[in-house]
Amino acid sequence: MPTLPKPLSVAIICKDNADTIGRTLESVRGLGQEIVAVDSGSTDGTLDLLRQHGARIIEIEWLGYVETVQYAFEQCRQPWVLPLDSDESLEPDLRSSIEALDLDSEDSPTGYRVNRKVFYKGRFFEHTWQPEWRLRLVKRDRFHWHGINPHYDLRPLEPGEPIANLSGDLRHDSFSSFANLMRKHVGHAELMARGLHQQGKSASPLKLAISPVQAFIRQAIFRGGYKDGTRGWAAAGAMAAYTLMKYVCLLELKDQEGRQQHQNK
Repeated sequence: MPTLPKPLSVAIICKDNADTIGRTLESVRGLGQEIVAVDSGSTDGTLDLLRQHGARIIEIEWLGYVETVQYAFEQCRQPWVLPLDSDESLEPDLRSSIEALDLDSEDSPTGYRVNRKVFYKGRFFEHTWQPEWRLRLVKRDRFHWHGINPHYDLRPLEPGEPIANLSGDLRHDSFSSFANLMRKHVGHAELMARGLHQQGKSASPLKLAISPVQAFIRQAIFRGGYKDGTRGWAAAGAMAAYTLMKYVCLLELKDQEGRQQHQNK
């Protein structure tokens, strides 16, 4: 088995994540050559935890989700990068899969996907949001971050990059309660609507009526969220609410733009 540490950088963006980042850091201890943490103003003990784990800390003003995660990516010094959110951590089986890789081999894929699973109240959602494959372990010079804030994902600079799936789970401690999740969704829905609006996308009353229902059915029925019990139904409802808020905001932006154009005539 190839030895540790691997020729990789662990990249983390963070701000006031002391509740979750300790698990993140413990899960990658000794795995790579460095931990690069880009922090945007933590005051809750996050920086102390990063120092305890030997992270190289870079403090900057928040640039936006896509821009900040790309900035962190560019600060990494190793040929491979494992980007993690500050509320994500490697489960033992996923860590073992990474440890078994020979990243120095010229025949290896240039990127690896992992399946992310939400962990809530002591156990995983086994059906809701599943599967959620995320491209995470990549060669630094072959990929870049792309997306509409607040959502982002890694994409190859050129088509045809060989990508494989790793076994094991990426734990996601994304919310502490459904009230907490809904508060996050309010801000994310507004950000997403603004991003879509800037790209020329628009909404309609019909889409406003239909899309939330589709989002609910997708999670509760097609993804099998009902098998997760009451919390699966609640998660499906949260996704419907997020979709509703996103299109409400998008409709409002379209209306504001129309009124502005009328005033400028």
